[in-house]
Amino acid sequence: QLQPVESGGGLVQPGGSLTLSCAASRFTKDYLSVGWFRQAPGKEREGVACIAPYGGIKTYTDSMKGRFTISKDNAKNTVYLQMNSLEPEDTGVYSCAAGNRATVTSIMCPGEDAYDYWGQGTQVTVSA
Repeated sequence: QLQPVESGGGLVQPGGSLTLSCAASRFTKDYLSVGWFRQAPGKEREGVACIAPYGGIKTYTDSMKGRFTISKDNAKNTVYLQMNSLEPEDTGVYSCAAGNRATVTSIMCPGEDAYDYWGQGTQVTVSA
C-alpha cells in the first residue's frame, strides 16, 4: 500500500514562506498524479495544486496562483509545494494525495475522490 508522507509544516509569520514535501516510493513508477489539499479549522478541505505524473502539467486553485508553486523531483519521488507570502488564512492541515485515476489538466485539478492514496497531513500555522 502506497503511503505518501508529508513534511515541512510549521509556524511561520505572515509574509513568510514554507516548502512542504510529499514523498512516496512509487510516484513515478506507478505513474501517479499528486495533489495538495488543505483544511482550515472549521472548514471543508479544499484543493491547492496538482501535478501530472512526470511534472509536465501543473495546475493551481485560483486563490493560490502566484503565491504557491508545485514541483516534482522524479528521481526522489517527491512533490514539493513552495508557499510564499503566507497569510493567516493559509493556516491549516496540508495533505498530499496520489492516484492514477486523477487526471491533471491545465484547466483544473481532480477532485478528492479521484485520489486513492492520502498522507497524514502536516500542520501549517501562519501567525505573528
